[in-house]
Amino acid sequence: MKRNDIRNIALIAHVDHGKTTLVDGMLKQSGIFRENQKVDERIMDSNELERERGITILAKNTAVRYNDIKINIVDTPGHADFGGEVERVLKMVDGVLLLVDASEGPMPQTRFVLGKALSLNLKPVVVINKIDRPDARPYEVIDEVLNLFIDLGASDEQIDFPIVYTSARDAVAKYDLNDSGYNLKPLFDTIINSIPAPEGDVDGPLQLLVTNLDYDDYVGRLAIGRIIRGSITGGQQVSVVKKDGTVVKGKIGTVYQYESLKRVAAESALMGDIVAVSGIPDIEIGETIADVDFPEAVEFVEIEEPTITMSFSTNNSPFAGKEGQYVTSRHLRDRLYKELETNVSLRVEDTDSPDTFKVSGRGELHLSILIETMRREGYEFQVSKPEVIYKNVHGKRYEPIELLMIDVPEEYMGIVMEKLGPRKAELINMTPNDKGYIRLEFNIPSRGIMGYRTEFLTDTKGNGIMNHVFIDYQPYKGEIKQRNHGSLVASEAGTTTTYGLNNAQERGALFVGPGVEVYEGMVVGENNREEDIDVNVCKKKHLTNMRSATADEAIRLAAPKTLSLEEALDFLADDELLEVTPLSIRIRKKILSQKDRYKKAGKMVKSGQK
Repeated sequence: MKRNDIRNIALIAHVDHGKTTLVDGMLKQSGIFRENQKVDERIMDSNELERERGITILAKNTAVRYNDIKINIVDTPGHADFGGEVERVLKMVDGVLLLVDASEGPMPQTRFVLGKALSLNLKPVVVINKIDRPDARPYEVIDEVLNLFIDLGASDEQIDFPIVYTSARDAVAKYDLNDSGYNLKPLFDTIINSIPAPEGDVDGPLQLLVTNLDYDDYVGRLAIGRIIRGSITGGQQVSVVKKDGTVVKGKIGTVYQYESLKRVAAESALMGDIVAVSGIPDIEIGETIADVDFPEAVEFVEIEEPTITMSFSTNNSPFAGKEGQYVTSRHLRDRLYKELETNVSLRVEDTDSPDTFKVSGRGELHLSILIETMRREGYEFQVSKPEVIYKNVHGKRYEPIELLMIDVPEEYMGIVMEKLGPRKAELINMTPNDKGYIRLEFNIPSRGIMGYRTEFLTDTKGNGIMNHVFIDYQPYKGEIKQRNHGSLVASEAGTTTTYGLNNAQERGALFVGPGVEVYEGMVVGENNREEDIDVNVCKKKHLTNMRSATADEAIRLAAPKTLSLEEALDFLADDELLEVTPLSIRIRKKILSQKDRYKKAGKMVKSGQK
């Protein structure tokens, strides 16, 4: 049976190509808001971090009605680090809207998400967005998209994709650039006519694949997924097929369907519907809710493995417990393992130490979002420098390689090439455009990208754009020098003084200003040279009866460099940790005592280590 009253689609694209803004327009034109109702931009980005950063982190469900047809829409993240969100939600849909910026064209994440959609044999509709940009080049972009489909091995049917031109910001769609666009009707019509309707056995035994989880204060955990076969009703007895194949019995509480931005309780739902169900408290992503007498599992998409790892441990600095609400190893462990319930790309492992946990993810942003979320929830802990995960293939060491795409004004091309050479980047393509910019494409080890973004923005004076996505594992490319500057390390505990900081700032850039509490071993700045230097930033000027001609001149301190969480993670050396609390982030040495660090360094020199 075919459900012609429903269409299930996902919006996929590179970050910042306009998915969430387009959903805003679709929601508004479907008539769910009053004419005079004030509506925020990026309605779907409800998470606080999403609004701050302007990116989508979590996949979300909504639904609109058009000509009596319900269109279930899944808004997916565009950043490569949240690819796990994209991979699993694609199992809920029959087609995708591939959004491509009319100026930027296909980007690294465009390739990634399109490859996943094509491998699942989903029907694509190509949406060339931002046609109102002054530098838009829609026809060239269509050629680039076509080449991308061919490169990814798309079938003849998939290559014959419909094209719609849009300005998501103005909520306008066109079949042709010369058309007069007034609304999104051409986009709605293309979805109805091109995306296949759900097809399956409505009368067969129930199969519902759980692809997402949510939580409600009143009914507890909600399992979200698409009904592959049969129907489901509130109060129904079911079997839950676990990922390891075991079967447990359960009972459905309430069945919810999506209507615009709300979950609405429904008596039942049929094959093809995307629903949320309550009543099964220990349900997990990837499990199947099935008929009580026919517990058949639905195959779940395989999520790609993590490429980056770091350690999370309880805070043991002299300031431990002063600013956080949750500070013990039990708090930390419970929170990390709870994250596994919804963050399918994450891995958490216990270590030999009860206070330290190994956490692995898809990239630095993936892990930094988790860190930022936890600190806002009141957790206090410390993390190590991110490291790539190596693989052993036939006795050889393999490492993750990424496609790095950089757009820079031609005048900065030289410095970019110069900096990426020692990072083992291999130039594979160079494309100039008529705007004075040049696009450089590299294959580069994930190690080579770590710590480079801040340097890149400085070198290009903020005019450069860089994007990257994981390709595969390749043989180890050799040693990469990660940092050219050492740390300025506080040599004693106390409160920073203007006099002490003035002496220290001659050595490099400071991270702290006067009147800040510091402890021995805390990193207070970046040295101009490669080695670490211990500095006394709490030093006070001795009072004497002698006066010099400049004694009364005010000491001028440069403004301290305030590091963001990502910049602090990029700065970390192998022998340093990042102390994270709800109020502060501090870089520190793993060994706080200056004397103990010198002792260890002496032993390493004697044993021939560097």
